[in-house]
Amino acid sequence: MNNKFTKIIVTGSAGFIGYSLCAKLLEKGIEIFGVDNHNDYYDTRIKYARLKKLEAYKNYKHYKLDLCDDVGIESIFKQNNPSVVVNLAAQAGVRYSIKNPKAYINSNIVGFSNILENCRNYKTKHLVYASTSSVYGANTSIPFSENDSANHPLSVYAASKKSNELMAHAYSHLFQLPTTGLRFFTVYGPWGRPDMALFKFTEAILQDQPIDVFNFGKHTRDFTYIDDIVDGIIKVLNNPSKSNLDWDGNKPDPKSSKAPWSIYNIGNNKRVQLMDYIQVLEKILGKKAKINYLPLQPGDVPDTYSSSENLQVKFNYKPSTLVIDGVSKFVKWYKDYYQK
Repeated sequence: MNNKFTKIIVTGSAGFIGYSLCAKLLEKGIEIFGVDNHNDYYDTRIKYARLKKLEAYKNYKHYKLDLCDDVGIESIFKQNNPSVVVNLAAQAGVRYSIKNPKAYINSNIVGFSNILENCRNYKTKHLVYASTSSVYGANTSIPFSENDSANHPLSVYAASKKSNELMAHAYSHLFQLPTTGLRFFTVYGPWGRPDMALFKFTEAILQDQPIDVFNFGKHTRDFTYIDDIVDGIIKVLNNPSKSNLDWDGNKPDPKSSKAPWSIYNIGNNKRVQLMDYIQVLEKILGKKAKINYLPLQPGDVPDTYSSSENLQVKFNYKPSTLVIDGVSKFVKWYKDYYQK
């Protein structure tokens, strides 16, 4: 990596992807200003454990702050004048958005508007932000491509992320702010989120508890290992979006614009049956899962499968981690962390 930008704000820095990105950048000597509100959507102890590892670096500074605190966010920009902002802070989770939609409006829309406004005012050279494969919603054209429509979200979470893409476009158009949205596909690995399937399945199997498998196990997912995700983010952040001079309003390209705005899928480019994923986990743990089959949950997308061709062509992005290797690394971390 050519360290083109040396001062970066990373929001959600105590989260799964945020922590993993920060750790990689800190090793390269980049100055990181981390922002996280440490909310209790899942066990905060793992967030503080991640933070403790980041704070061991002299080039890391942490701010415990909510993105909705517009005064506090502006103060961070004013004090540090970052070259790049990577916005990974968000209220995550499809199912929780059914129970508490307001949390998603506050964090993912109001909070993101504060990031955009400060990037505009402090002349940030590039804003990279997290979107999600969930934006494809009712689209059943597989693999999902950025060339496809993503206008029919099935959850408030997905709708809030789609709104981020649209808000970013408006700022890119009005203020020539380079923005890049990354649609993540089922990220997993060490230091992962306790609310996600691999973490919950591992915990339950080791405790001889049943696992809930929705859609009667018929899900397919494009499981993407955390190191491959981080590699993709780093490739993108040093290359701000540029205007697509060939963009045609009569045939609008959904992934680019005359504004310095772009959208990329970032996935493993492999479609894996959920039951095959569970079998890999069973093999690694040496234990069979007790399975409680359940119907499809409201808001869930039955299948995700990424076409990451655009990211591959533009940035030579090549995810390389096999599911068996990624799950093995997660299980090793899990057993070490919880001393199992």
